[in-house]
Amino acid sequence: MLILETPRLVLRRLVPGDLDELAALYADVELRRYFPEGALTREETLEELEWFLDGHPDHPELGLWATIDRETGAFVGRCGLLPWTIEGRDEVEIAYLIRRERQGAGLATEAAQAILRHGVEHLGLRRLICLIDPANAASVRVAEKLGMRVERTVVDEHGTSSLYAVAAGAPAPG
Repeated sequence: MLILETPRLVLRRLVPGDLDELAALYADVELRRYFPEGALTREETLEELEWFLDGHPDHPELGLWATIDRETGAFVGRCGLLPWTIEGRDEVEIAYLIRRERQGAGLATEAAQAILRHGVEHLGLRRLICLIDPANAASVRVAEKLGMRVERTVVDEHGTSSLYAVAAGAPAPG
């Protein structure tokens, strides 16, 4: 199921046939170094894939989506919207993860900007966040390009993250 398109990308629901590509993405230790759980096994990836086949189980309009190169049809990552409850507040996170060999071309920013618009314009979200390991400078740059600013530090069972946030209608940086 198509979720949205950008000039270079198609974001669609994950399907069982995405397992090999998703497993390769999640097994990349360098790519996953800022994730609290680190690299995932094929079995762990299958569990996540099955969890998101029809969107997030509690919020089917949200979830992680296959991110596909429009021109070639290649699987370049997974991006989407994730619901969280943080310190008693319901939040929705913009998530983005692009293959290392495709990084540096603005694909994460392009996907994240489209996801932000989708969240605000189609889902009526009034606020979106990113949870980012403070050492992940590339993800911080993407969040800042979305107009997000660091709001606070969140410490939980997964570790320490910087919570970046933007309210719907906030001006994007010029």
